[in-house]
Amino acid sequence: MTDSKPAMWFWVAAVILLLWNLMGLMAFGYDGMMSAEALAALPDDQQALYAARPAWVVFGFAVAVFAGTAGAIALLMRRGIAGPLFIASLVGVLVQNSWFLVDDVLGVMGPSAVVMPLLIIGSLVGGILLVRNASSRGWLR
Repeated sequence: MTDSKPAMWFWVAAVILLLWNLMGLMAFGYDGMMSAEALAALPDDQQALYAARPAWVVFGFAVAVFAGTAGAIALLMRRGIAGPLFIASLVGVLVQNSWFLVDDVLGVMGPSAVVMPLLIIGSLVGGILLVRNASSRGWLR
């Protein structure tokens, strides 16, 4: 394995992945600290959906954002562990969003509710592909 210097596009992509995942961490924090007033401001059906959310959905969310952020940091540190971390994050996202199949999330939130999960899944697949590419070029340790 060579220790060649990564191209500029690698660094740009890695920083974008980190910023994206940091936004996910912020969303997780906001979700966990939602005030009673903020919850009360939601429509009744969304309040009921939030209250009925099972713990495994929140756990999937936590795995997704923490593993994704750790993966982006590992990528910036040029560590191969970024790949397994992005895969763990993807599994967390899939667990979290499988709730769409169990409860009437789409009925309550509408079809636009699938846009963000698809963007997140796409970013993780992109991160996994970036790790594979960088690894094959000898940019990761």
